[in-house]
Amino acid sequence: MAPPRTPKLLLTACLLFSVAACGGVNAREGSAAMGVGNPAAQPAAAQASGDLQFGANHRFASGITVSLSAPQSFQPSPAAYPRSARAAAFYIQVTNNGTDPYRVSALSVTATVAGKPAKQVVDATQGLGGVSDAGKDLMPGRSTQVTLAFAVPSDSARIAVQVRPSTGEPAVVTYCGDA
Repeated sequence: MAPPRTPKLLLTACLLFSVAACGGVNAREGSAAMGVGNPAAQPAAAQASGDLQFGANHRFASGITVSLSAPQSFQPSPAAYPRSARAAAFYIQVTNNGTDPYRVSALSVTATVAGKPAKQVVDATQGLGGVSDAGKDLMPGRSTQVTLAFAVPSDSARIAVQVRPSTGEPAVVTYCGDA
């Protein structure tokens, strides 16, 4: 069993990765994990810092392909948790181009806003309840869409959204932009 501080170390590592990916640093080391030079990724997908533009496809070695829409700003309802004046919703297209069924509940999506971890907003009133059909398998050749939202400040801010097929998957793709 891992020591109790493991989640903090993992969160710190993810935060550092997000800052490096969205900062002005040209991070080419490890860029294969982010789709640079990957023929399955859309040709103009990579930005100068190695992250992906919203809407770009990324195919992981497992055959899972993801695409993240541009953020859609909205005002969460009073029933939303956590309470936030503004949130950004993302549509994530997940396609199983592999040979084995894929458990959608394994999808790991995290975000940072201005370098700080962002909280996922759950707002059932607006149809944001997390991963739907999470217990179902996505069969090879099939696609599904997941809609998630994260709390963002009232003013426009830089957001980095990290997507990986599962929490144990070492490869991660980061989409960056303003929300």
